[in-house]
Order: sequence, then structure tokens, then C-alpha cells
Amino acid sequence: MIRVFLVDDHHIVRSGLHLLLSAQPDLEVVGEAGDGYELLAQLPATPADVVLLDVNMPGMDGPETARQLRAQYPDVRILALTMLDKENHIFQMLDAGAHGYLLKSSGVDEIVTGVRTVAAGGQFLCTAAGLTALQKLRDNPRATEPTEKSGGLSRREIEVLQLISQGLTTGEIADKLFLSKRTIETHRQNMMEKMQVKNTAALIKQAMADGLLMD
Repeated sequence: MIRVFLVDDHHIVRSGLHLLLSAQPDLEVVGEAGDGYELLAQLPATPADVVLLDVNMPGMDGPETARQLRAQYPDVRILALTMLDKENHIFQMLDAGAHGYLLKSSGVDEIVTGVRTVAAGGQFLCTAAGLTALQKLRDNPRATEPTEKSGGLSRREIEVLQLISQGLTTGEIADKLFLSKRTIETHRQNMMEKMQVKNTAALIKQAMADGLLMD
């Protein structure tokens, strides 16, 4: 029996999923939560095999919840289920540790297949999310690789660096790139380590010296 935990801030969505999944002979819904904080508070007493996780929630959102789950419960499988269909959201969740991505517009069979697939140790993208991801990779197949003369920085890091140099705050950069504040701070720290500097001002100065930013 696959134990499933539902995390979504809309009670009606959780109720519908509960009915849908409980109708399957090999699936059992063992718990429900409205955000990541509630989930993490319940998991010690309510073990689960798969967490079906919304992305956009108040409190602790999907990406941060996924990171916390991977750190605290590495054996728990994570399957995102959301209305958000942009490639930024898909890659954000996968980068945070999700094992699959489903849209709420997916059919019953696709949702059930996704749960079973990630529970068995596989990865799963619903058809719509998979096509979106493939389109992104086709348009920019080297987006996460270091660029030429980049000082070892990835394209995403260069993008964050450019926004930092424009004076945007961490929150503004996160909103612009559809990432969490923690992810932006992680990029900032990684860039400082790669460029061997100790603060943001030195990072920008070094980047300008290396020709990564226009003076």
C-alpha cells in the first residue's frame, strides 16, 4: 500500500484528491496539510511514502517544503501538483528536490500513474509539463551550464548577478525569476565562493573586472 500525504492550501482540492486516490486499491491517503509547516509537524507521527505537494501556498511554499523534506525525510518521494505550468516553476520544483510534476488539469489516470511512478523510485512529468520542459530545453539547451568567459558561473547565476548589479533586492530578484528568496541567496553565496570574494560589493567589483558586467 502506498501512503500518500496531501499538501494544498485549498480544502476543497484536498477533499477531491482524497476521494480520487482513496478509490485506488493500492493507495491510502494518510494525512492532509495546508502548507509545509503543517506537513512537517505531522510527518513524525504520520509516515508517508509520497507527498503530493502544491507549489504556491502561504506560509512555507512548495519549493521550500521540498527542500526541507529532502533534508529531513530523504526517503519520502515528492510529487508536485499545481496549476502553475510555466517552465520556471517546473524547474524550480525539480531543483528543490521534487521527483515529479503534475498539473491539476491532469486526468485521473495521469495523477494516479504519477503517484505510483514516484513511489516506485521513478521520475514523472505529466504530458503538459513534459512538453513545456522539452520546449525550454530545445530553446536553450545549455541554460544551466557555465558560459564562455563566465568565471565558472552558470547562465542562471549570471542572470542573478546582473539583477544584483542593478540594485534589485533578493525579494525582487526572486519575484522576477519565479524563484524563492533562499534560492537567490544560494546563488549569491555560490558565486562569491566561485569568485573567491566575501561580500556582494566585492562580487560586483570582481564581475566587472572580469567583464561579466558592463561598467
